[in-house]
Amino acid sequence: LCSFVHSPKGFPKLKNDTFLRAARGEETEHTPVWCMRQAGRYLPEFRETRAAQDFFATCRSPKLCCELTLQPLRRFPLDAAIIFSDILVVPQALGMEVVMVPGKGPTFTEPLKEVEDLLKLRQKVDVTAELGYVFQAITLTRHSLEGRVPLIGFSGAPWTLMSYMIEGGGSTTMAKAKSWLYRHPEASHRLLRLLADVITDYLVGQVAAGAQALQLFESHAGHLGPEQFQDFALPYIRDIAQAVKSKLKEEALPLVPMIIFAKDAHYALRDLARAGYEVVGLDWTIRPQEARAQTGKDVTLQGNLDPCALYAPKEKIGELVKKMLEGFGTQRYIANLGHGLYPDMNPEHVGAFVEAVHAHSRHINKH
Repeated sequence: LCSFVHSPKGFPKLKNDTFLRAARGEETEHTPVWCMRQAGRYLPEFRETRAAQDFFATCRSPKLCCELTLQPLRRFPLDAAIIFSDILVVPQALGMEVVMVPGKGPTFTEPLKEVEDLLKLRQKVDVTAELGYVFQAITLTRHSLEGRVPLIGFSGAPWTLMSYMIEGGGSTTMAKAKSWLYRHPEASHRLLRLLADVITDYLVGQVAAGAQALQLFESHAGHLGPEQFQDFALPYIRDIAQAVKSKLKEEALPLVPMIIFAKDAHYALRDLARAGYEVVGLDWTIRPQEARAQTGKDVTLQGNLDPCALYAPKEKIGELVKKMLEGFGTQRYIANLGHGLYPDMNPEHVGAFVEAVHAHSRHINKH
């Protein structure tokens, strides 16, 4: 813990390090829990704070990001905070324009269509100049948390960002992006390498700013088959873990635990468990016991309650959590949902989920 206590920015001492201990595989009294998209539209106070603001303008305001990050912690005894931001700030740093269209979501005004379009991207990105607002938000939030819980930083992974940059937004098939992998493999690798380099610097910058753990989101892993994942996603996921760790060492920064969350990639769990991350995040489509068998004993698992389970009555949520904890075991485990919270969820049910994790894991640990 010492490296976190004596940090150069004089951050407050951490009071609850359960999440960090679980991530490192150390013993915990209870299973830590946090939720993907815990700062989100399901909270009325979030909608109020965001009401008059453009989405990406909010992302660029350290004060607003700090406020939105802290909101869920005022309501629930979560064991970690995750900085409010968006994965698409990285394509913006490369010079692409992304706007949030109501009812449609993030939209690129000029997506990549031809290989020549890669020349329009910044080939060298100064992350402090382009993404310094995220670093400021992290530093401000780390102070504002007053050591209550650790702060997680994050980035999208290269394939997921590439798919957005080519599709120009969300897509059910990712056909345009995948066609690049088949038609332009070299150009695809060039783009993925550029992204991996920027992401590495971005993640290191987040730690320098005060992030105490990092999560890499490969949200579109499920659109790839095992072979394409092996060629176009996994090598960059591995490289990022390795490069981030060696740069943190070089810069005498704390070696923070890293989490890889590759949604719908159970075909790659064995590889992901050996990709250099302390924690492997799971979506809800795999049984805990099966995930444990595939990943082995040397990584911590994170997940994986179906987010829609939070629509169930509170007692039912408690039963589902108990079953999940029995499947994963209470150690080397961080409870979470198998994806983010949805906007129409009842905050009280989120509270029931968090409390059930704490209560049942303490009970299991005692007996």
